[in-house]
Amino acid sequence: MNIIVLAGGNSTEREVSIASGQGVCKALRERNHKAVLLDPYFGASQKEENLFPTEYDVDKAADAMREMSSKLEETMKTRKGFFGPNVLEICKEADIVFLALHGANGEDGKVQSVLDLMGIKYTGSGPLSSGMAMDKGITKMVFEAKGVPTPKGITLEKGKCSSQFADYGMGFPVIVKPCCGGSSVGVCIANNQTEYQAALLEAFSYENEVVVEQFITGREFSVAVVDGKAYPVIEIAPLQGFYDYKNKYQAGSCVETCPADLSSALTKEMQKYAEMGYKALNLQAYARLDFLMDDEGNMYCLEANTLPGMTPTSLIPQEAKAIGMDYPQLCEKLIEVSLKKYQ
Repeated sequence: MNIIVLAGGNSTEREVSIASGQGVCKALRERNHKAVLLDPYFGASQKEENLFPTEYDVDKAADAMREMSSKLEETMKTRKGFFGPNVLEICKEADIVFLALHGANGEDGKVQSVLDLMGIKYTGSGPLSSGMAMDKGITKMVFEAKGVPTPKGITLEKGKCSSQFADYGMGFPVIVKPCCGGSSVGVCIANNQTEYQAALLEAFSYENEVVVEQFITGREFSVAVVDGKAYPVIEIAPLQGFYDYKNKYQAGSCVETCPADLSSALTKEMQKYAEMGYKALNLQAYARLDFLMDDEGNMYCLEANTLPGMTPTSLIPQEAKAIGMDYPQLCEKLIEVSLKKYQ
């Protein structure tokens, strides 16, 4: 197949996205697909005659993307639109676009909307479910309505909320996070009023809406759901603190165990809730749902990631490996289940 791997973009997760795209592109080429990288934000200065060459240096293309990152801030000051030159024209030539984007303008349904309007096939969920899953406040409301256990919490709007935590009838500690952020950027734990006010300032520096929810002390897990079916549970145990940006992307900062050391009953229960959350948000193709479990065995679904990290050592590839599927096979599988949307 001729495949465009969209990676980079202009979100706070640009560098992670490039790493995902680099891994996916290499893996698909190992499976004899003609996959090429494309940055949707910076685009291509010209549309090559041979868009899908047999010989292609993935690492060189990824490094060129990383070099453009230094121009991102300046470009965003002057650019009005998202898509760079020739992006959509190139995507139209592909059999499918593999979305290796993360965060805003990629995982939130906006790119998906444009691709739908252009009749371009792509991996993952559609615009509406992507947008709902990206918004942690909406996700929480949907989970509560559909019986998916989730921590007690509220959504606050900048300039329209009280800075006094006592006004909301919750107890410390709480976790404060931007509604639509990813990779735990801007996420803080607050143990008292002073920390709460500082956490609000931090979260509101990223977005105008934040979620404040009860902080659950316990073990952290993640479950991939592919084509509606849960994969093995993976446990993430940070050596220090919680699963924040540093622990997600700094090698050696977490111990990841797959399958997780859980009883068969607890494993099945968490997989059931993952599938319920996937269905509640009307997700398609694949997603990853994150969980906490307290000392009493109570489970809480925190959020759904519609375009989760896809480096070879990311969580979903580890779960796939536990059922005998290697990384290139997984990348192919995600394309296969995504194409079902178009049948």
